[in-house]
Amino acid sequence: MIKLCLADNHPVVHYGMKVYFKENPEFSFVGVVNNLESLLDTLSKKDVDAAIIDLELEGLTSISAVKSLVKDFPDTKIVIFTNLAEQIYAPNALKAGIAAYVHKSAKMEELEKALKKVNDGEVVFSDAVKKNLALLNKGKKSERLYRKLSSREIEVLRYLSEGKKNKEIAKLLDLNEKTISTYKLRLLTKLHVTNLVDLVNKAKTLDIV
Repeated sequence: MIKLCLADNHPVVHYGMKVYFKENPEFSFVGVVNNLESLLDTLSKKDVDAAIIDLELEGLTSISAVKSLVKDFPDTKIVIFTNLAEQIYAPNALKAGIAAYVHKSAKMEELEKALKKVNDGEVVFSDAVKKNLALLNKGKKSERLYRKLSSREIEVLRYLSEGKKNKEIAKLLDLNEKTISTYKLRLLTKLHVTNLVDLVNKAKTLDIV
C-alpha cells in the first residue's frame, strides 16, 4: 500500500482526493494538511511514501523549500500537483529533485498513474508538461525569454505580479530589500521592459505568472 500525504490549501481538493482514493486498496492517506508547517510535522512523525504538494501551499514561498523537502525526507517522493504554469515551474521543480509534476487540469487517473510510477522509482511529469516543454524548445526566441530567468527571478516576478512590495517579497524569501531591487532590475533588463507595469504584462503574455 502506498501511503500518501496531501498538502493543499483548498478543502475541496482535500475532499475530492480522499473520495477518489477511498475505495482503492493500493493507497491510503496518512495525512491531509493545508500549510508547510503541518506538512513538515507529518513527514517528521509518519511514514509517508509520497507527498502530493501544491506549489502555492501556505508557507511554501520558494523552490528552495521544495529542495529542502527532497533533501530532508529522502524516503518520501515529492509529487507536485499545482495550477502554476507548467512550462515555467516544471523544469525548476524537476531540477530540485521532485519525483513528479502533474498539473491540476489533468484527470485524477493521470495523478494515480504518476503516483504508482513514482512508487516504482520513476521520475514522471504529465504529457501536458512534456508537450509544452517540447513546443517551447522549438518556439521563437521571444517565446523563450523565460528560459533566461533563474528560479529565484521567477519567484520574485510572481510576487511582483501579485502586487507585493519589495519589502514584503524580501520577508517571504528571507532576503534583504536591496537584493529584491537587484532582482527587479535584472527582470526589467531580461524581459526588455522599463517599468513594473510592463514587466507584469510581459510576464502574463509569456505565461510566466
